[in-house]
Amino acid sequence: MKRGKKYTEAAKLIDRTVQYDTTDAISMVKKAAVAKFDETIEAHIRTGCDGRHAEQQIRGAVVLPHGTGKTVRVLVFAKGDKLDEAQAAGADFVGGEELIPRIQNDGWLDFDVVVATPDMMGVVGRLGRVLGPKGLMPNPKAGTVTMDVTKAINDIKAGKIEYRLDKTNIIHVPIGKASFTEEQLADNFQTLMDAIIKARPSALKGQYLKSVVLAPTMGPGIKLNTAKFV
Repeated sequence: MKRGKKYTEAAKLIDRTVQYDTTDAISMVKKAAVAKFDETIEAHIRTGCDGRHAEQQIRGAVVLPHGTGKTVRVLVFAKGDKLDEAQAAGADFVGGEELIPRIQNDGWLDFDVVVATPDMMGVVGRLGRVLGPKGLMPNPKAGTVTMDVTKAINDIKAGKIEYRLDKTNIIHVPIGKASFTEEQLADNFQTLMDAIIKARPSALKGQYLKSVVLAPTMGPGIKLNTAKFV
């Protein structure tokens, strides 16, 4: 795969044989973000879990202290006074059954997170084939199926992110933007790692964290020393 000149230059800063400590890795990942836009800094955490077994699944959410640097659009499925509550709390879109054809038939997906009250899950369930593969299906573990829509919206807007295993048992999550200070990125990253370490499945035998890599959107990845997180 041919890499661009900027990527190649950034890659020269990093020794691929070294596992860096968090402070050095964050400093380097900021330097490696050389694109013309404000790149997202992501953490890629490869686990020893086998997500095919329900008891080894990892899924949850955590509020990053400094947010993600991204404006998050929230869609809320609710009815009655919960619709008004969601609007007052700052939801970008609110509605009920009338939104189903718009999403199902028109392919409308101009939102980043979906929140639903429990009494709307029967309706939202019909969107499983559309929302599921995109990771947008509301889930009680992530706090997106709840009667407290105000708290859910406030948390999401404040920088709540969801983490879950993908098909290859890796967790991919943003921890902020390249424009963040090193301290902000370090705080966000530590908050995320604390949550993921706490989420270790009790059924898992052997190594939990196989590798932890930080990378900007368009730049090379930097490996961290996983021993620090055990």
